[in-house]
Amino acid sequence: MGKILLLLIIWLLILPVRAQRAKTVEDKMDWWREARFGMFIHWGPYSMLGGMYNGHRQRKGGAEWIMNRCKIPVAEYQSYAERMNPVKYDPESWVLLAKEAGMKYIIITAKHHDGFAMFKSNASKFNIVDFTPYKKDVLDELAKACRKHDMKLGFYYSHAQDWNNPGGSAARKVMEEGWLNPDSARIDQYTLDHQGHWDAAQQTRSMQQYIEEVAVPQVKELLSNYGEVAVIWWDTPVRMTDEFAEKFQKILDEYPQVITNGRLKRPNFPGDYRAPEQKIPDLSELDGRDWETCMTMNNSWGYKSYDQNWKNSEVLIRNLIDIASKGGNYLLNIGPTAEGEIPEQSIEGLRAIDRWMKVNGEAIYGTHRSPVGALPWGRCTRKDTDKGTILYLSVFEWPENGRLILKKDYKVGKATLLNGELDLKFRNSGEGIEIMLPEKAPDPIASVIKLELTNKLSLEQVIPDIKKSFDIVD
Repeated sequence: MGKILLLLIIWLLILPVRAQRAKTVEDKMDWWREARFGMFIHWGPYSMLGGMYNGHRQRKGGAEWIMNRCKIPVAEYQSYAERMNPVKYDPESWVLLAKEAGMKYIIITAKHHDGFAMFKSNASKFNIVDFTPYKKDVLDELAKACRKHDMKLGFYYSHAQDWNNPGGSAARKVMEEGWLNPDSARIDQYTLDHQGHWDAAQQTRSMQQYIEEVAVPQVKELLSNYGEVAVIWWDTPVRMTDEFAEKFQKILDEYPQVITNGRLKRPNFPGDYRAPEQKIPDLSELDGRDWETCMTMNNSWGYKSYDQNWKNSEVLIRNLIDIASKGGNYLLNIGPTAEGEIPEQSIEGLRAIDRWMKVNGEAIYGTHRSPVGALPWGRCTRKDTDKGTILYLSVFEWPENGRLILKKDYKVGKATLLNGELDLKFRNSGEGIEIMLPEKAPDPIASVIKLELTNKLSLEQVIPDIKKSFDIVD
């Protein structure tokens, strides 16, 4: 009887702690859902090559994949890395650029698949402090700038693939097409025979040793040496096992505030959100889980000197609106040069977003998925307040007749044009809510109308936001 009573007392003591932990896990997503917009940074020794190797233009994939695509030997790639010296790196200007564009968090490649750590690491000498003339920890400098300007900071970490630290896995990519390498057939066969590797130096220890001796210690360093970390962004779990993934999960359990994507190991480690890449999902693909689309501003994640296929401001801004209208976040990438400069085209794109967000940011931040789906003339985001529901209608195609129709019977209390805060006339017609607009759109890319409903939409009307599923499809 005494033993049962003791167990009961212990349970009563533990229960509030468990409840609080569960609450904390849910609460940690609040800032992320409010943010809706972040900056991705791909930066490393691959930036020195800029997509070029021995006169060959890399044809496929981002420039950060050049070591794999062109099967650059380990020793040769390291000879490039040891010359990296980003003397023009100005982390405060990077943070301010992101902040001015309306971004609320930054994710930077702490270590990409090439295995080079952009931070001081005791687990591998292949890092920017020990291996280069720069001798400074770029993550430490960035973390300080983020704290100064109230910017959340997260780290991309390639936990499985590592092409320089022995034992890391490698995706089985064949030799880059179009490059007349006389040894390509032999290298391709070697790659197929050796689980994606192309250099014997990559195989001098097992993957288990790599996980235990490099990857796990480096994740511990990232989580303990740079202040509060907001996000760990995993990528490409090539040859990962549940046993390996559990080693990382145990570390994460000590940092309950850290948000992670779903790329640690599918399907048993779904993380906190899905991370589709270079694609905005259709409404039919969304399952109620949190999600974030990551996208490049041209065609490459890492700096590629000849890639001039830049997305214009209309595409960038409308992508942001489309993603928010479906309840997702937009993680927009920049690829700095090896010297630490951000391409001017990226700066121009972010400044265009800045101008739009200064007027219309409330239609993005803290919004939820639209209850009306995609619209023929634009997109819609939603906010719920104590007084009722607010709908933000981002109009891409301004009606020539000055009449905008929302085919719903919602009760509207007020309609306002955000640009200039102009009150608009409206009425309920047989077609739905009819809003009378000025002759000319105030913004040629997207003008936002704020509709304040007199009641809060019911759960049945916004059911996509509360449906829960854990299927991984990205």
